[in-house]
Amino acid sequence: MSKKKILHFDGLYGDLSSSKNEVYIFLELIKTRSERFDWKINPHIHSHLYQVFCIESGDVQLETSESTLSLKTPLIIAIPPGVLHGLQYSPAVKGNILTLSDTFFETLFAPAASLLLHFDSLKVVTFLNQKKAFAQLMEIIKLLKAELFNEKTEKKLLTASLLQQFFILLQRHSETSVQPLLPDTNQTLLHYRRFVQLVKTTSTPQLIPAYAKEIGISAVHLNRICNQVCGKSALLIVQEHLVEQSKNHLAHSTKSIAEIAYLLNFEYPNYFARLFKKLNGLSPKEYRKTKR
Repeated sequence: MSKKKILHFDGLYGDLSSSKNEVYIFLELIKTRSERFDWKINPHIHSHLYQVFCIESGDVQLETSESTLSLKTPLIIAIPPGVLHGLQYSPAVKGNILTLSDTFFETLFAPAASLLLHFDSLKVVTFLNQKKAFAQLMEIIKLLKAELFNEKTEKKLLTASLLQQFFILLQRHSETSVQPLLPDTNQTLLHYRRFVQLVKTTSTPQLIPAYAKEIGISAVHLNRICNQVCGKSALLIVQEHLVEQSKNHLAHSTKSIAEIAYLLNFEYPNYFARLFKKLNGLSPKEYRKTKR
């Protein structure tokens, strides 16, 4: 891949004003968005979104960083954050796109490490001779869509339950029905995904040179990669992650703002408060009020 900046969206494809939300779920027809772009979705990545393309019928081509594949429907394409993908549809395509924020997805399946690991790479799951299994998954999508557009009792709980059923059944089916794909060898994206993974899983925040050393590159190279992939510095990516973590404490704990700042390794609570407001438009105190 050339050194030009990779097409990147914090939100859905084409939504330039969207920002990261810790709990985000969206379901729409493939036609709704793709028709606006003449049925061609150029190769791009989402740093913080999992997407699942449930394609019932029509022609579809999937472009990855390594190849372009013509796929036969019905099928499901599961794409984790940080994976380059592009799609070309025929106007007759029929199906839905399910989008989840990484924070929501990972919280939803925190007790199921094997499932999180399973969906850590791009999957093309075929259903050519498994129409019953595909229909079962599409029925869950139908129920999920109905739930997302109502305000009935325990909506969040039922939504989470439907999502858990969907991904567990998809994992079971994909264990025997995944279409082979060329392994991703794009070093820029591999290094970027490794960095984001380290930021999420390291118990104590590190300095950027420490993350770079773990990956096996220089801090300058790591910053260059982050700017190429998502237009942000490595430091800003770390700061955004810490601020997202602080939201959970603000919403669900009685810890003071200073205690939360120290818990996340901010040396000065005032700096944490300024950074929080810069990234969210609200102070930590104002954000806490909206969640209480």
